[in-house]
Amino acid sequence: MKRRSFFTKINNWVIYILLTSAVAGVVIASIVLIDYLRKEEIKRIELFATAIKYQQEEIIEDPIALDLLLQISKTNNTIPVIVTDKNKIPIGPDFQKNIPEKIQQDPKKMLALLRKMEGSYRPIELQMPDGNNQYVFYTNSNLLNNLRYSPYILGLLILAYIFFSFWFLRTIKKTDEGYVWAGLAKETAHQIGTPLSSMIGWITILRMENENSEGVKEIENDINRLKTISERFSKIGSVPELKDLNINETLQQNYDYLKSRISKKVIFRLILPKQEILVPHNRILLSWVMENIVKNAVDSMKGEGRLEIELYEKNKYTVIDFKDSGAGMTNYQSRNAFKPGYSTKKRGWGLGLSLAKRVIKEYHNGDIKIAQTEVGKGSTFRIIIKNS
Repeated sequence: MKRRSFFTKINNWVIYILLTSAVAGVVIASIVLIDYLRKEEIKRIELFATAIKYQQEEIIEDPIALDLLLQISKTNNTIPVIVTDKNKIPIGPDFQKNIPEKIQQDPKKMLALLRKMEGSYRPIELQMPDGNNQYVFYTNSNLLNNLRYSPYILGLLILAYIFFSFWFLRTIKKTDEGYVWAGLAKETAHQIGTPLSSMIGWITILRMENENSEGVKEIENDINRLKTISERFSKIGSVPELKDLNINETLQQNYDYLKSRISKKVIFRLILPKQEILVPHNRILLSWVMENIVKNAVDSMKGEGRLEIELYEKNKYTVIDFKDSGAGMTNYQSRNAFKPGYSTKKRGWGLGLSLAKRVIKEYHNGDIKIAQTEVGKGSTFRIIIKNS
């Protein structure tokens, strides 16, 4: 079991690393692509600035070359550009491209845009023959600005999709496991019920022969216990009826039953408050949980030690502590104690604590946990249920 858990953990880490690498790869590839587009825009602006300079200098006499430069200046339909004089004052509307009209008409907004452009990219200086140099201010196109955030948005969407997929698959798995446990429990109840009916008939015959026989009484007690166990299994998978009952009585009844059946070398104590505590619970299922915890504690102590059950109230909750002097657990063992199929014992299927957790959390809306454990010094299991 430990070996399988180890390899499962390794596989989970491998999947996690692969998925993280895939998301990081998509984000990095998007960033590289956007950086490439940004550099291409800069090249276009440099070519645009060169075209403007040659048009103003009128040093090219070839009409085909002039037409080509004119076409270059006209092809910029996305990148905001403002051409200024040497004092960085806009020359005029003819030397502005892709600037909103409301900004062109407002000098303050125009100056603010120039400062923003200068903060993004260093303006291109055009060396003019007469010394009246000009500057070409520019910034990213709206498309490039919007694309800047796309890698991170895409990465978040991929992560969200992955997490949702894992959650969905895990929910389906838990649902399937629930159906398996419920079916197994009901089938067990059915299988127990057949010989149990026969045993009830035989005990009736034996009682007729010797009603006061001590052996008959003990067998009858065990048959009643089997009936209780069968009823417990039959309730798994269905919604149990919770009643406001005195939980002191529930603990006392189970304590009396278990005390006579566990090792005499175990010092078994039950500490109850003097006042009654009414808690909505199903007596049959809760007694099953207690029996599982007690049997695990006795196994942990190897039939010799101290086991103490204490019931008390804390705020609006009822708390039941099961404290043993057994072998205790490591951090790994305590983390996995309630998982289906996990067991530190050579015998058993590792279902007891898993079913106990289901009974407390799903049926009683409470909590069950390992409050304290230390290797060689024992453990404390804690059940918490809200009062009525």
